[in-house]
Amino acid sequence: MTIRSYHLDSGAGLAGLTLREHPDPAPGPGQVAIAVRATSLSFRELMILRGDYVLPVKPQVIPVSDGAGEIVAVGAGVDPLRIGERVMATLFPSWQDGPFGLEHLPQRGGSLDGMLTEIALVEEESLVPVPGHLSYEEAATLPCVAVTAWNALTGADASRPGQTVVTQGSGGVSLFALGFAKALGARVIATTGDPGKAARLLDLGADEVVDHRAVPDWPARVRELTGGRGADHVIDVTGHLERSLGAVAMAGQVACVGFISGASPIDPRVLFASGATVRPVAVGSRAQFLAMNKVIEANGLRPVIDSVFPFDKAHDAYHHYASGKAFGKVVITV
Repeated sequence: MTIRSYHLDSGAGLAGLTLREHPDPAPGPGQVAIAVRATSLSFRELMILRGDYVLPVKPQVIPVSDGAGEIVAVGAGVDPLRIGERVMATLFPSWQDGPFGLEHLPQRGGSLDGMLTEIALVEEESLVPVPGHLSYEEAATLPCVAVTAWNALTGADASRPGQTVVTQGSGGVSLFALGFAKALGARVIATTGDPGKAARLLDLGADEVVDHRAVPDWPARVRELTGGRGADHVIDVTGHLERSLGAVAMAGQVACVGFISGASPIDPRVLFASGATVRPVAVGSRAQFLAMNKVIEANGLRPVIDSVFPFDKAHDAYHHYASGKAFGKVVITV
């Protein structure tokens, strides 16, 4: 029996994404074989295509960190009763809890094979159950951006009811952060440069939306909306940290979860004057994933999915995601 997997080299671009057949893999000790039902794309996948991802990527890796599926076989040391479970896998398999360390650098879809395959071999210790009310397509959106958003809001000085959270744009992290912040009782001010997306952000629960094209000094508008105080949390997905520091309250927190081309270095005087904490966030631990799932289940939360592509149309999924037109997650079903 054979299976199909996509492969690519870092920096090879979309043309380097190739589909191959392999023998059906057998799980080794402590592993399970997952029949992948769905995967989803995140910005890290585009960075790998371009060759500017910050962590190692092995040659001809099976890409994509995020996926959900069903356990169909188990290796030695794994309870065979687990066959049939609906599961997801963490992006950093060995990161169970506590702070991130160099020992946890191996990551799915980078230095380890990922989920854009029909059968994935996964370490049992990295498994997380799929929330009961979610489909495979919905569950496949969680491992990277949802856990990142959860960590950004709760990993240090967790957001509390009545506080104000600023989210930026309508990417995966920002939309999950919006949903989680509302579930935690926070007020959300969302920014966008697209008036058409402003209405959708309001529909998803944002209390205020600031159009940063119409109001270039959006940090001043955030302060105006918070009575001059500023936001307690800013989820920064662009790397323009001076702007986020202009919007955050004294002793508030800026979670830096990404950066875009052209982001400028921060003036240390601005950082010092803000009195705020800037915390880089790189996804999260399995313990945080499990805690996040409890909130998802308790509140019946569902991810925002923009579009779903079949496995044979993975190139089209990447192309659509790279276009920047998606509002929510782009999913590939297997």
